[in-house]
Amino acid sequence: MAITGDQALVKKINKTIILNTIREHAPLSRANVSTLSGLNKATVSNLVAELIDGHLVTELGPGESSGGRKPLMLLFNKHAGYAVGLEVSVKRIRGVLTDLAGAIIAEDVQPLTSHDVSYVCSSIVSMTNGLQLQAPPSPHGIIGVGIGVPGMVDEEGTVLFAPNLGWNMVPLRSMLEKELELPVTIDNEANAGALGELHFGAARGTRHLIYISAGIGIGSGIVIDGELYKGAWGYAGETGHMSIDAEGKQCSCGNRGCWELYASEKAYDEASLQLPSRSTSDLTILAAKGDPVILELYKSMGHRLGVGITNIVNSFNPERIIIGGPLSKAQKYIESSLQRVVAERTLPYHRRSLHIEFAQLGANSTLIGSAYGAISQFLGQIRVRS
Repeated sequence: MAITGDQALVKKINKTIILNTIREHAPLSRANVSTLSGLNKATVSNLVAELIDGHLVTELGPGESSGGRKPLMLLFNKHAGYAVGLEVSVKRIRGVLTDLAGAIIAEDVQPLTSHDVSYVCSSIVSMTNGLQLQAPPSPHGIIGVGIGVPGMVDEEGTVLFAPNLGWNMVPLRSMLEKELELPVTIDNEANAGALGELHFGAARGTRHLIYISAGIGIGSGIVIDGELYKGAWGYAGETGHMSIDAEGKQCSCGNRGCWELYASEKAYDEASLQLPSRSTSDLTILAAKGDPVILELYKSMGHRLGVGITNIVNSFNPERIIIGGPLSKAQKYIESSLQRVVAERTLPYHRRSLHIEFAQLGANSTLIGSAYGAISQFLGQIRVRS
C-alpha cells in the first residue's frame, strides 16, 4: 500500500508539473514539455494523454519541424470549465464568472444591507446561481466557488473573526457547500487579491510580494518566495490593525490607533470633515474637480498609507508592494504623498530595488484571486519546490 501511495503521489505531482508547463508556455510540443519540465518523454506522453482525455489539454495541430514529422502542439483548455469568484465586503457582494485562465465572462454586484450570516449566505447562493446560469457549455461545468472575506479564515474555511462584519467563528465553507453542492474555498480577501495579482496581474514572476487591500479596512496578502504566507496558524496579514498611533482612536478590533482608521475608507468618517459622500467613487469625482477638502484628505490618507507601508517594507523587504481594493481608485490623489513618505522613511537597502504600484487588475484583484482559489483546487495543484 505504501508503494502504491508513493507512486500515485509522484504521478499526481508529475501531472501538475506538466499541466503548469503547458499553461505557462503553450503552445508546446510533447518534446518541449519534456525539456522544460525535466520529465522523460514516455512520462510526458502518458500523462498528456490523460490530460487530453480529461479535456484539460487540447492538440492545436502540427508545429514547426526540426526534421522529420511535424509535432502536434499542445494548449491548455481554458474553457474546460468555469469558476465563480466572490468578494464579500461591508457594503456589497461582488461576483465574477471566469474561465480557467482567469478571464472574466460575466459579473454581478449586489448591495449588502445586513451582515446577518444567514442573509449573507443567501445572497452568496443567489449570486452564484445567477452567474452559474451564464456559463457556456463545458466538459466540467462550474468547477467551484472561491470567496474572499474581510477577516481571519482558518484552513477549514471558518471565518474566525471579521470585525467589520461583526462575525466570529462562522463555518462559512461548510454552510455554502451544503447549499451550493459545489466545492467552496474561503480565504481572507487580501490573500485572494495577492493571488490574483501574482498569477494574472502586476506581480507575475514576483517571488516576494506584499499586496495591500485598502477599502473600508486594510488587509495584506504576503507572498514569500513565491508562496502565500499565512503564519503559524493561518492568520498573517492583518496589517490594518497594526498601531500607527499608540494612543490613537479606538478601533472595532479592541486596539487603538489602527492603521486602517487613518488610511482606509474609515478615514471618511472623521467627524470634522462633513463629507458629501462616504464613497471613493463619488469623492474622486469631486477631487477631479479640484475640491480642496477632498484633495487635502487624500493627501493625508496617502501620507498615512505610506507610514504603514514603510513599516511593512522595513519588516519584510519585498520586491513589490501592490495596492488594490476600492481605495486604489484614488491613486492619482494619494500616490505622490505615499511615495514621498516611503522614500523618506524606509531603510536605504530595502528601497533600493523596491517597486510600489497599484493593482493591474484594479478592483477585481480579489475577485479573480478568489476564482483562482477554486481553479487551483480543481486542477489538483500540489506545491512542489524547485
